[in-house]
Amino acid sequence: MTLAPKAPSAKAPKKLTILGATGSIGRSTEAVIAGAPGSFEVVAVASGNDVRNLARVARVFGAKFAAVANLSAYEELKAELAGSGIEAAAGPEGLKQAACMESDLVVGAIAGAAGVEPTYAAVEAGRDVALANKECLVCAGEPFMRMARERGVRVLPMDSEHNAIFQALGGESADRIEKMWLTASGGPFRAWSAAQIAEATPEQALAHPNWTMGPKVTIDSASLMNKGLELIEALHIFGVDAKKLDVLVHPQSIVHGLVSFADGAVTAGMAMPDMKTPIAHCLGWPDRVATQSPRLDLAQIGALTFEKPDFARFPALRVAMEALAAGGAMPTILNAANEVMVAAFLDKQIGFNEIAARVEAICELFEREGANSAPANVAEALAIDHMVRERSRKSLLDLSC
Repeated sequence: MTLAPKAPSAKAPKKLTILGATGSIGRSTEAVIAGAPGSFEVVAVASGNDVRNLARVARVFGAKFAAVANLSAYEELKAELAGSGIEAAAGPEGLKQAACMESDLVVGAIAGAAGVEPTYAAVEAGRDVALANKECLVCAGEPFMRMARERGVRVLPMDSEHNAIFQALGGESADRIEKMWLTASGGPFRAWSAAQIAEATPEQALAHPNWTMGPKVTIDSASLMNKGLELIEALHIFGVDAKKLDVLVHPQSIVHGLVSFADGAVTAGMAMPDMKTPIAHCLGWPDRVATQSPRLDLAQIGALTFEKPDFARFPALRVAMEALAAGGAMPTILNAANEVMVAAFLDKQIGFNEIAARVEAICELFEREGANSAPANVAEALAIDHMVRERSRKSLLDLSC
């Protein structure tokens, strides 16, 4: 007797939690979800302070839970959600509660150190994570990935460069990798002289030629610090030796990452510069989600160019690569000091070149004091982060630092 094949059953929507729902990654995630009706169910959303947009996103997707980081914003969020049946929460515990909701995937996109604890809570609860928060790995990479391994959690890289590497690897093991390159656009100052860069204003540094991002990430892109931080992330995500990691400046932002293998073969992850592409890959993985992102037309582009980074004009990348090589707590120290100095530059307290110089001085200070042992857990990493921020803020008052 021949049995007729069973009719395919409808696939249940993937349940999502979005941490950082109102930021640039959150907005692009919203667009991907809206473009794939029936594919996803948003169960919880969270953000820092943007209560009105958080409530809007929660209502649009019919979330069950919404949390705002600012504890004093609880009543405002509750009022915005009145009559919706969506539960409101606030403060660090509210973010953790959102992160631990029953879901298939947590988008970790709360910017800065504020995103570390809730994203870690998601991993500890056994939730797969699509990671767009650099600090989880730069500040607390070893304990974060150790917990992911213990819980059997998949950490999917959502940054365009790491996502490109993830796809270019094709499941190959780390011991077959000869080299990994992350690409950098070069930012707004790629063709500027050292003298011009020294006089750069916040407004000029925020004018990125290819990407639309938050102010902190955009400044890091202008200094190339972001690429150093991404190298540190890559070390933890892919488990490769620091010596195998490098950077290429690629102004077209079409090739986002390359992998060279032991046999000499090189694979590249390529796409138009649109964050919806890596976001869709993470949300759909191991399947693919269709998007309306612009399609790559190499014939129209005509040429792709690559350059070695100039450490003389962009010393922040050198400082970050030295922190990567040093290991221990140095990446944590680097990241915390950089956040403080970027904020000071945006507030016009210091010049553009002072960002890298002052970050390097802070790193050297902690190295001299012997305070660069690797944090044993996330709590220790955050304690180091807090201490470095305090020292960095005080150093702004000391012209000798």
